[in-house]
Amino acid sequence: MNLKMMVKLSADIGMTLALLFLMGYQFWGETAHEWVGAIMFALFILHHMLNLNWHKRIFKGKYTPMRTLTLCVDILVLLAMLALMYSGIVMSRHVFAFLPVERGLALARRLHILGAYWGFLLMSVHLGLHWNMILGMVKKQTKLKPSKARSIALFCISAVIAVYGIHVFIRRDFATYLFLKSEFVFLDYSEPKQLFYFDYLALMGLCIFIAHYGSGLCRRKKEVRS
Repeated sequence: MNLKMMVKLSADIGMTLALLFLMGYQFWGETAHEWVGAIMFALFILHHMLNLNWHKRIFKGKYTPMRTLTLCVDILVLLAMLALMYSGIVMSRHVFAFLPVERGLALARRLHILGAYWGFLLMSVHLGLHWNMILGMVKKQTKLKPSKARSIALFCISAVIAVYGIHVFIRRDFATYLFLKSEFVFLDYSEPKQLFYFDYLALMGLCIFIAHYGSGLCRRKKEVRS
């Protein structure tokens, strides 16, 4: 693995870990939340700088349904991140407190909720759409040979995680925050960290499962038709 690819992978892993950390605001407090948020935005900018070729190819080549879907997800992720960046700066009491921002707190609060919850799901879908690339790197590094039994086992485990992820989505009332039915997020400060992050990993797994296997099914259907 070359240096650029290692930096890319490190940035992506860093963003994923930061995203999970930030969703657990109640465990770490305001100061840590702001600093990790600032780090995540820096990693997001680095991610785009390392993928300049992708930006150059946006208006080139043919747009298949799969490429169109991927682009739409990427644009929505960008919008979610911009909403989080703006609202995070406006509401900041530590990292960006030196900025003379005095208005727009109500709007910033709404944008932060929307950006956080939509951003979490969309970034997870983004991961799922690129899961083949991640699996390819893992196989290359571990030198694993193709195995039908292993593929079936992984699918079954992934399906169980996805089903639990649906349960988490409903139990944690995600739809309320996705559609801003409430402007205040319920935070359970007494909840064990392990349970919270297990749930959010399962929810991330659900999005990855849908995106990965859904895109794979679309590709196979296209191959059959052609």
